[in-house]
Amino acid sequence: MNSYEAYDRLRTHSKETAYLASTISVLAWDQRTQIPSKGHPHRVAQLSFLEKILHQRLTDPSIGEWLTAVETTNLVEDPLSVEAVNIRDWRRSYDRATKIPEDLAVELARATAEAQAVWETARPANDWNGFKPHLEHIVALKREEAQALGYEREPYDALLDDYERGETATDLEPVFDRLTRSLVHLLNRLRGSPSGSESLVGGRSYPAADQEGFGKFVAQSLGYEMDAGRLDVSAHPFTTGIGPGDSRITTRYSEDDFGEGFFAIVHEAGHAMYHQGLPLEHWGEPFCRPISLGINESQSRMWENMVARSEAFWRHFFPRAQDLFPSLAAVRMNDFLGAINRVTPDLIRVEADEVTYNLHILMRFELERAIMIGDLSVDDLPSAWNEKTGHYLGLTPPDHATGVMQDVHWSAGAIGYFPTYTLGNLYAAQFFAKANEELGDLESLFARGEFAPLLEWLRQNIHSQGTRYLPRDLVRTVTGEDLNPQYLIDYLDRKYGRLCDV
Repeated sequence: MNSYEAYDRLRTHSKETAYLASTISVLAWDQRTQIPSKGHPHRVAQLSFLEKILHQRLTDPSIGEWLTAVETTNLVEDPLSVEAVNIRDWRRSYDRATKIPEDLAVELARATAEAQAVWETARPANDWNGFKPHLEHIVALKREEAQALGYEREPYDALLDDYERGETATDLEPVFDRLTRSLVHLLNRLRGSPSGSESLVGGRSYPAADQEGFGKFVAQSLGYEMDAGRLDVSAHPFTTGIGPGDSRITTRYSEDDFGEGFFAIVHEAGHAMYHQGLPLEHWGEPFCRPISLGINESQSRMWENMVARSEAFWRHFFPRAQDLFPSLAAVRMNDFLGAINRVTPDLIRVEADEVTYNLHILMRFELERAIMIGDLSVDDLPSAWNEKTGHYLGLTPPDHATGVMQDVHWSAGAIGYFPTYTLGNLYAAQFFAKANEELGDLESLFARGEFAPLLEWLRQNIHSQGTRYLPRDLVRTVTGEDLNPQYLIDYLDRKYGRLCDV
């Protein structure tokens, strides 16, 4: 077999495996949006069975043989070519998959599918004791997974690398520490400063159907292709990129809070637009994937915060919002801007403002590391959570639902995922600054309702690149410098200095 025949076999196998993975994605999406409550046990069995088949395909010994036939040929001479990138990522995936025993992969799929179903009912019921055994089992499985994958410094690194390639906890520490010091300083400056009207919630009505209609209109105006996606409701907003022409988003609505549903829609649309802008002609190959969750998150946070919370954005959309929602008819736009950008420490991460959001991530990062090392047990997690919430935010959760049980991630086995949110904010600020430099005054474009130039810039520089560059390499390629937290620090200082006159 020559190298070209081996490459074709790798590509065919990869695409067939991708069809299976996308089928699993549909079933997982359905479980979180549409499934009858009594259907969860059967869905757990379905997902476990399909994950077993998927793991068998990912660890097929033929992959290793085909890779051996291509890895030292002219197909990899240009390391940034589609072929070389595919070969590089097939090797990475194969090596990781073959390190994880099949029974562990199947049990992780079963345990997380079951835990997510339990979490959806345990969280609103504040039932920590009902959820805790599931989390203990998942933590034990993730420790086993980390050992199987291997690591140089600590087990957390093996899990983090799955979401943000090339990153380690030790490398993140100085970046996070510098950001945290700046955020705490800014938060102290903002305490007691005027922050706009607080009258947008409580006693006001925003019907869910109208929120959905407005959210769809805005998402499409930004560039989300609704005929290649859909918007549904779930307990926790998420995006599922199922395949070409099918990138779905969800949100959750509160009829007395305009921001909860709306900003989740814009956030998830940012993810979905990234999926829609990938090099879809290579779908089923590693090249046609987001390179990391942090880069993926940079797209959602950019659209949610730097675009959709800006004054220029609302100069365009606020009149329409006032026409649609009588509760906003008498609200001045400056008060509205103050309200949607108000800096107030909150217990709930997904409702946190831009200044305090990363403090939520930092505490989760610290807790996850401690759990994986073994310095913290799941049994002691609620008290540790409350202690860090008090330290970073000055708040004490009144219950588990607004504390340790608020996020879906741990029930899904996504330990190591949280740091990608802060990385996403850091990447977003650096990308946005570069886009503004190259496109001119983005605020003027937004005020005119022109969002296509920014989306096209992102498509050209980030989306269409697929997995060509590793995350930090992509940052250097696009912006001309290494990851620099000063861009996010400066952005927040400018924005909140102007809004709050500090």
